[in-house]
Amino acid sequence: HASIIDGIRLCKAQRHRYKHMDMADLEECLIKSQDKRIRLIVTDGVFSMDGDVAPLDKIVMLAEKYDAAIMVDDSHATGFMGELGRGTPTLFGVQDKVAIITSTLGKAMGGASGGFCSGLSEVVQIQRQKGRPYLFSNTMVPSVAAGCREALRLIKQDPAVLESIQRNTKLFRTEMEKRGLVCGGHPTCPIAPVHLGDAKLAADMANKMLEEGIYVIAFSYPVVAKGAARIRVQISAAHTEEQVMQCVEAFAVSKKFFEDKK
Repeated sequence: HASIIDGIRLCKAQRHRYKHMDMADLEECLIKSQDKRIRLIVTDGVFSMDGDVAPLDKIVMLAEKYDAAIMVDDSHATGFMGELGRGTPTLFGVQDKVAIITSTLGKAMGGASGGFCSGLSEVVQIQRQKGRPYLFSNTMVPSVAAGCREALRLIKQDPAVLESIQRNTKLFRTEMEKRGLVCGGHPTCPIAPVHLGDAKLAADMANKMLEEGIYVIAFSYPVVAKGAARIRVQISAAHTEEQVMQCVEAFAVSKKFFEDKK
């Protein structure tokens, strides 16, 4: 995320970028940084455009091998991934191995603004005292903070919410595969990109989907790589089974429409 890049620039740390989920490349970066006093591996938990999940179990192994700390941006996982919706580290059972977790109170939490950073108390105190973006930002609106607290309470106390989103995600991905439509990402992730490749096809299909009563967004270059255009679907716990199937059937109709035009 841009905020993480800005944070690296502000602290003037040396930066090494490793290839997407490529553990061999990450290890090369760790080897190159062995002369540094502190090493911090930074990764998303769930990647927003592809719905794939960082292999945190393997990242932890490398962190322990090369004496590095781990920071996970879990903005696209908080509230619905892992045990009790506590995010990607719990999905791999490594929550005690992650030094810093950042996330948002928007997205799945529904707050629309605000975020948080969780970690060792010493790390949090340093951020409070030294973090310029935190020090010079306005506070959250109290009503939004209260709403986010309530959302967290509901997730913890009502497992039906998590069960609903997991059930809807499985239904959507399974039924799409039956119809010959490829959804990328982790099989349990409700961020389900439908890969189409061609940018024009993705845009045209999104328009056709709207005609079928389904609002979806097409993404193409420069938001994603050239030739990797897709329609990104985000499944909600609030969707009914009928609505999920309506979306699946709309994709099937749109797919056939454009195949018949060839």
